[in-house]
Amino acid sequence: MSAPISIRLDDQVRAELEAEARARRIGLATLLREIASDAARQVRRKRIREQTAAVGRYVASHPEAKEFFEFWGTPRIEGL
Repeated sequence: MSAPISIRLDDQVRAELEAEARARRIGLATLLREIASDAARQVRRKRIREQTAAVGRYVASHPEAKEFFEFWGTPRIEGL
């Protein structure tokens, strides 16, 4: 569900964004939604990468975690 927000822009920033919106033939609100969506996606990806790196560091520094991942992370075919 979306909700409207209000932001205050400097005149120069607004003029630049309006020019970009005109160049893309979209409205200013649409351009701002695209910019915000892209930024949110980048933030989410960065957070996931940081969390993945933290797990990797933990596994590398704890023998029990490393053993767990070596056992469960390696595909095996039973009976061969």
